[in-house]
Amino acid sequence: MAEPRIRIAVDSAVATITIARPEKLNAFDIDMLKELSAACDAIEADGAIRVAILTGKGKAFSAGGDIRAWAGMEPNEFGHAWVRFGHRVFERLATLRMPLIAAINGHALGGGLELAAAADIRIAETQVKIGLPEAGLGMVPGWSGTQRLVKRFGAQAVRRMLLGGEILSPDEAVNLGIVDLVVETDTAVSAAHAYAARIAARGPAATEVSKLMIAVANGEDNGAAVEALGSILVAKTGDLKEGVAAFTGKRPADFKGEW
Repeated sequence: MAEPRIRIAVDSAVATITIARPEKLNAFDIDMLKELSAACDAIEADGAIRVAILTGKGKAFSAGGDIRAWAGMEPNEFGHAWVRFGHRVFERLATLRMPLIAAINGHALGGGLELAAAADIRIAETQVKIGLPEAGLGMVPGWSGTQRLVKRFGAQAVRRMLLGGEILSPDEAVNLGIVDLVVETDTAVSAAHAYAARIAARGPAATEVSKLMIAVANGEDNGAAVEALGSILVAKTGDLKEGVAAFTGKRPADFKGEW
């Protein structure tokens, strides 16, 4: 049986997700998207995990979507089975309950940058290139390159990469807020683990709720974030416990308004 191409390693409170298809520069096909979605489910189900790191095996971070995986698709299949599905998986990654750090150990172009943008913190090595070359290939970003990236980095940065075809160095990306920290070659993962330790030492409940609150302020997934915050709050009240007890006991509820 073939080894999984999306691998999880857990060290105490930190989970590392590694994209392991180095012979294809860690480019995604449909099965890898499914594996990434399952990896998100797995680490969220582990209550001991407080931080996640995303990186690539070998010298690549991720080349984004594997052209061979979608080039033969009919337009409707391309739009739904590839673009919309990949969009949902990247959204799943972006909305993990715990902070996510991208250890960008290779070029982040096109879908690779969209993948890195799903993280809360991005640490890039000095040799990497960053950009959105899709228009030069006669296509547009499909995994939130014009949506999440605009919200997180600003419209002008995305215009420069997508319309102008600018390929950025990590130092240029730092100035535009695309990258948070630049490190030497072969040190992104260790730097990510050091940063993850800082996050893991902070209050886990406060960290999770703060991530949701920031998402609301930034206009990302407002409905789900607000309902998640409200549900967490209400779930801790005496009213919810009483409501459930009354329902199961087939009696009227006696709400006390206990917070």
